[in-house]
Order: sequence, then structure tokens, then C-alpha cells
Amino acid sequence: MRYVKHFFENIAGIEIYPMISLLIFFFFFLFLGLYVVLMRKAHVQYMASNPLDLDLTQESKQEISKDPQS
Repeated sequence: MRYVKHFFENIAGIEIYPMISLLIFFFFFLFLGLYVVLMRKAHVQYMASNPLDLDLTQESKQEISKDPQS
């Protein structure tokens, strides 16, 4: 462990990399959270029932795409 610590102490500007990785992590989960909160309810219902409905008709697909407010 001493070798690794000594190696990283000699690199100029290395302290920025942990901050960059933390910011990427934070913004990724912030974006993901906003995406989930703002997702249309019809799309959530469609994705929830998708693995269970093997016979999804064309009419129900059109109904989901027409519903802009849900």
C-alpha cells in the first residue's frame, strides 16, 4: 500500500479525479431520478405489464401512444 500511496503522491493534479467521479455519479443518479419522476404514467403501466402480456394487440399500443397527459 505504501508503494501505491507514494506513486499517487508524485502525480500532479491527481486530486481532481475523485471529484470528477463523484460528480459523474451524482449527476447520473440525479438524471435517472428525474427521468423516473417525470415519466408518463401510461408508459409505466405499459412497461409494467409488458412481460406478462404475451398477446399485446395493436389497438392497445396505439392507445398508449395517443395519451399525452398521463
